[in-house]
Amino acid sequence: MTVHGTPGTSPGCGSGSPCEIPTGNLIPLLHEIRHALERWLDSGEEHAIDLRGIPMAPGEEDQLLATLGEGELHADLSLTGKSVVIETRFPAVWLVTHYNTDERIVGRYIEVCEMPAILKSQTEDARAGLEYLGKLLNENNLQ
Repeated sequence: MTVHGTPGTSPGCGSGSPCEIPTGNLIPLLHEIRHALERWLDSGEEHAIDLRGIPMAPGEEDQLLATLGEGELHADLSLTGKSVVIETRFPAVWLVTHYNTDERIVGRYIEVCEMPAILKSQTEDARAGLEYLGKLLNENNLQ
């Protein structure tokens, strides 16, 4: 699309290569993240943004991810498909990406919270772990 909304090429997109005009969603998304972080700090209210539900032109998601950067924490999870959780350079702002078994992205979220729920231990899993540890100690006479 051209700047005027008719098919063609836009200035600065390269010689003859079609290019989409940015949606303008990058700056509003960053403001939404900032406001969500303020709310989380003030009241503990968590917030999630489904990036697959927001229209973005090619390159805009990459710009968003570059702006958010990476912080100190990075977790790779093996579930039905792979999931990757990255704390951005802004503490309490997380990028959570889910992949299918073909390693294609099936979900990508920005979560503003202390820790994404996918990283939290589930009570049922902890009970099973406790039972297993007790069994291991009993079987090896380590009581």
